[in-house]
Amino acid sequence: MTRNFLFTSESVTDGHPDKLCDQISDAIVDRYLQQDPMSSVVAETAVSKGIVFIAVHFSSKGSVDIPGLAREVIRDIGYEDESFNARSCSVMTSLNEVPSSDLCVDERELDDKGLDSLTATEHTTVFGFACNQTEQLLPLPIVLAHDLARQLAEVRRDGSVPYLNPDGKTQVGVEYRDNRPDRIHSVTLVASQKKDAPALATLRDDLMERVIKPTFALGEIRPDAKTSISINPEGAIVLGGPRLHSGSTGRKTGVDTWGDYARSSGSALSGKDPTRIDRIGVYAARHAAKNVIAAGLADECEVQLSYSIGLPGAVTVRARTFGTGRVPNEEISKRIEETFDLRLGGILRDFELRWLPVQRKQDFYRRLACYGQFGRPELDLPWERTDAIARLA
Repeated sequence: MTRNFLFTSESVTDGHPDKLCDQISDAIVDRYLQQDPMSSVVAETAVSKGIVFIAVHFSSKGSVDIPGLAREVIRDIGYEDESFNARSCSVMTSLNEVPSSDLCVDERELDDKGLDSLTATEHTTVFGFACNQTEQLLPLPIVLAHDLARQLAEVRRDGSVPYLNPDGKTQVGVEYRDNRPDRIHSVTLVASQKKDAPALATLRDDLMERVIKPTFALGEIRPDAKTSISINPEGAIVLGGPRLHSGSTGRKTGVDTWGDYARSSGSALSGKDPTRIDRIGVYAARHAAKNVIAAGLADECEVQLSYSIGLPGAVTVRARTFGTGRVPNEEISKRIEETFDLRLGGILRDFELRWLPVQRKQDFYRRLACYGQFGRPELDLPWERTDAIARLA
């Protein structure tokens, strides 16, 4: 195994077209669940130029103004230019109301045998990953890329850099020595700007002072004299957003997970209600992997879970520690199976996934749609809790 290498990860701001679509799709999931936690929802969104297209398959006692909700999300993100804004964009919908499924049962009222009646409705193999590179137990490149993207969005929102538009991208390259982060190799920011924005040199100075320097100020590993820093390397990007490039739900799975440092299933996470095992199985796998790391069993851990249609639990549970484990991979896999309820019903019950949009008093899944669905201490995510250390150790 190569222990000295360079790895890069990217993130995007909330105004990136793909993330705009993820937020609309997850906002739809939230609104249905807030009215009826037993709702079944699959929402997919696409955007290009001035057109938003939304396809929703649903079964619910609730009612959602989907075009109005899409405009609300666009407005909240901050798109105001005449080429794309909440007032004048066209919103097209394709709605398909389907019969309620056998999963429309409150798992909190079921005994152990009853939980077996909640079964997977699709084949999937999902992955969860954790490592001890950061406090979030995530790889350093994706953590830094998210931090930069959040700061890039914040300086636009608070008026520090008022000429920015919502669409932006970040990338961080980290050099590893002996399999540990050693130095920052490169930092790249790409920011879109309004028509009347100042010169490119001003943009670069502003983003260096207000985004890059504050983001790295408190970090143990910071850019050095040899770090390559690029800000809009191809020049000014006027307006950006859907006017420049199209977006679609589920196209940023690396951003949503581990920054491509480890495997992900490739299935979209956003736009699916919590009975979809291809979404919540990832949360369960991450929960297991994170607790393995927190328990000191390994420095890196990937947990693979495979599910089959019609079965309640994982048919495959496999842990890999890439040579960093303090006990064999087979033993870690066995402990995971014995410690966590990896059935669909068990995950729903233990994480309260159908009820969180009601309990949190604000959109829950929509907030996951930007800056990663893992390592988010401000959201108190149930799958991020290290509550199984004693049982695993």
